[in-house]
Amino acid sequence: MKNICEMTALEISTAIKNKEITVEEAVNAFFDAIDKYDTKLHCYNTVCKDEALKRAKEVQQGIDSGKYTGRLAGVPIGVKDNICTKDILTTCSSKILENFIPTYNATVINRLNDEGMVVIGKLNMDEFAMGSTTETSATGVTHNPWDIEKVPGGSSGGAAAAVAAKLSPVTLGSDTGGSIRQPCSFCGVTGLKPTYGAVSRYGLVAYASSLDQIGPIGKDVDDCAALFSVIQGKDEKDGTSMVYDKFDFDKAVSGEIKGKK
Repeated sequence: MKNICEMTALEISTAIKNKEITVEEAVNAFFDAIDKYDTKLHCYNTVCKDEALKRAKEVQQGIDSGKYTGRLAGVPIGVKDNICTKDILTTCSSKILENFIPTYNATVINRLNDEGMVVIGKLNMDEFAMGSTTETSATGVTHNPWDIEKVPGGSSGGAAAAVAAKLSPVTLGSDTGGSIRQPCSFCGVTGLKPTYGAVSRYGLVAYASSLDQIGPIGKDVDDCAALFSVIQGKDEKDGTSMVYDKFDFDKAVSGEIKGKK
């Protein structure tokens, strides 16, 4: 079997369902990698070890009992630090919010929880998402895992670098004018800015609310498709979210492209 940190998110979930590994083992594998490498890279602002290990046990019980049956059940995930997480620091990489602990979850976090995923930490970014290099963060610069003398892009630089460095199998970023797409390009990973309204913005600290969208980052298109499928859909708490038949991203990425331009 592959090293856990080398696996895609879908491979991790499959290994958990096949009882080849436990959720706790998956989570601890990424914590070990974070401890080893993130002092040099600074992908994470906050690492949620206690919360994540408690959650891992709950999720394992849920998988064993049939409560969690989703394709990403048991998978660890890092979250950009401008997405509200209940009882976990959400700083937007700014001194202004350095002690801000939300009392509620963003809708996308509730959807991750409903899927049986485990949030392992909050990821560095340009301060309030205003930048394209992750050098404007008040918590320090994130470095590109391929060459630490280079920037990872931004503003979701921590989210893209964490996937590239195998410090999280998938992450959530946000994109206003390129803040998922550009750092994914710089770090050699896959990311998607969803169509506006496809994903709820409730609980995302706004930069430009008429443009902001939360989106997935992963090792490949299949992982992004699976994560998008988890977070998409109408939300009554976001008046700009759309009512639509959920897009079958998995079918789209596995189908033929002949005749498409």
